[in-house]
Amino acid sequence: MDARPADADPWLRPAQVPAPESNAPTAERVELGKALFFDPRLSGSNWISCASCHNPALGWSDGLPTGMGHGMKPLGRGTPTILNTAYNPLQMWDGRFKDLEQQALGPMGSGAEMNQDLGSVATEFAAIAGYRARFDAAYPGESISTTTIAKAIASFERTVVSGEAPFDRWRRGDAAAIGASAQRGFELFKGKAECGLCHMGWNFTDNGFHNIGLNSEDPGRYAQKPLKSMKGAFKTPTLRDVALTAPYMHNGMYASLEEVIEHYDRGGDLKDNLSPSIRPLGLTVVEKRDLLEFLKTLTGAPMLVVLPQLPQ
Repeated sequence: MDARPADADPWLRPAQVPAPESNAPTAERVELGKALFFDPRLSGSNWISCASCHNPALGWSDGLPTGMGHGMKPLGRGTPTILNTAYNPLQMWDGRFKDLEQQALGPMGSGAEMNQDLGSVATEFAAIAGYRARFDAAYPGESISTTTIAKAIASFERTVVSGEAPFDRWRRGDAAAIGASAQRGFELFKGKAECGLCHMGWNFTDNGFHNIGLNSEDPGRYAQKPLKSMKGAFKTPTLRDVALTAPYMHNGMYASLEEVIEHYDRGGDLKDNLSPSIRPLGLTVVEKRDLLEFLKTLTGAPMLVVLPQLPQ
């Protein structure tokens, strides 16, 4: 739920990070989840961890056009950042998981990704004395299972939230926090460039799915929800820290934000089933530069991550 007061600035993050009552955050759960997140033993090969793809040094992504999975084989889609995923009502590019607990197990059990046998992973981790103590502290009375493994990872991922950015300081009244070009870019973002139709609110996403005219045969959300409007549609990603998460789009086809802006300015490429909000914009060279300067102001202070000592 959004804990924001009714009169609060909708472009600033609410104070409370949402979490289900069944997995309320505690220090023990977060620390356990952090260890699991960085532990390659969660994969069938014992060399791929969650952090292999969601690297904090790379905007919680991997810097690749598409992810790399089991056996060093490229995957079909790019690795999305996990920044602010605590606020997403649906997870993954196609929204196939309803929460972070489900999402934690998805890549783990996928033969193409982490290739772990979910039927045996709990037994494997129960054999590690250091983990037994941590699970007892985090989930007393619950056994080590795929359920508690997923809950712990989700608890850590809910701490991965965007830091204060120049844009936030500006919204709080620091007139010098961003330059005139970026300020013009924000007005373009909300107006002529029409970015705010989908990238709305403090997390710059409507949490919806749209076909933006990419040259791609991937069905996107349609594979999960076979409605015509969902064919080729993908989740609107957050724009927080967007300058850190190149390449862009679900297939990593654009290496820079300049290319992304050009895509939207020309109204997309593939016109079949195009979202009605995508159309040629007619932005000038100066307007494109201003829009880019605004997007750069969304890079927040980095989250300090100290690598955990993994239980043996």
